[in-house]
Amino acid sequence: MPRTVWPGVAASAPRPAKAEPQRIGPYTPLQWLGSTVVLGVFALALAGIAVLLARFVLALEPGRDFLAAFPGEYPLPEGAPVGLPVWLNWSHFLNSFFLLFIIRTGWQVRREKRPSAFWSPRKNKKRRISLTLWFHQAVDILWIANGVVFVVLLFATGQWMRIVPTSWEVFPNALSAALQYVSLDWPTENGWVNYNSLQQLSYFAITFVAAPLAILSGVRLSGVWPKDAARLNRLYPVEWARKVHFPTMLFFVAFIVVHVGLVLATGALRNLNHMYAARGAVDPDAFTSDPTGLLIFAASLLVMAAGWVAARPRVLAPIARLFGDVKMR
Repeated sequence: MPRTVWPGVAASAPRPAKAEPQRIGPYTPLQWLGSTVVLGVFALALAGIAVLLARFVLALEPGRDFLAAFPGEYPLPEGAPVGLPVWLNWSHFLNSFFLLFIIRTGWQVRREKRPSAFWSPRKNKKRRISLTLWFHQAVDILWIANGVVFVVLLFATGQWMRIVPTSWEVFPNALSAALQYVSLDWPTENGWVNYNSLQQLSYFAITFVAAPLAILSGVRLSGVWPKDAARLNRLYPVEWARKVHFPTMLFFVAFIVVHVGLVLATGALRNLNHMYAARGAVDPDAFTSDPTGLLIFAASLLVMAAGWVAARPRVLAPIARLFGDVKMR
């Protein structure tokens, strides 16, 4: 029914539709901010309760006896090497460098809806993957190669005794180290000589559990997996690989955050000298004011930042063309 407009009465303009607020995922920026603040306050409260509880337990006589019996580390086997060699420093840097791009591209692959470029092998033009996924898998190969060299040298030089548990005492000592960390009265071991048991279990898990899980699940999700092997596919369904691969990446992220935080908070100069400059001593107070490791660490961050900026389709496409065909969108 047409609207009647009486003489001398101006017609009112229709009200403009209310603009929808911008959203980041399911929530608006304000909702994200509010949720972050609430979760942050809740996390701080839980952390405070955990600290008080750990201090209370360690203040009791059984707690003090437990710390005396298990200080957080146990002696390494006789003949275990002291110190970190240069090859381990290099392997550590390359591992960090490759993991940075594996995590970045892995997240991009999950979020990417319209890839800017595609890569195809020359012998199979029907197979086509995004340039991001190609880069992810290429860096995976480099990361695996670095890991193989690391493990071989680890066992060839005896360095394996530093990260592979050799006594059941590792478990009560790991609990002791965890209680000390939570109570904020942190262990004071010298990583040049021996790691505490919680570190040892963490390094063992990241090297011999998380890394193999990431590789095995990644291979199942990649194009190298035989798609026509019906029996093999039934034994190892692709759904299992998806359920393992992403949580494993989250474990790596959590490990990196905690690892870097503790390295910087428990004697940054000394620890960085160990990890980046192969400089250390039996005396835990040595190299606590030497900036060499810090300078090398800062240089490594600049290399990572340069790689991060360069890892874009215009730079990656010419490299990818060396191994196949690239089509830009």
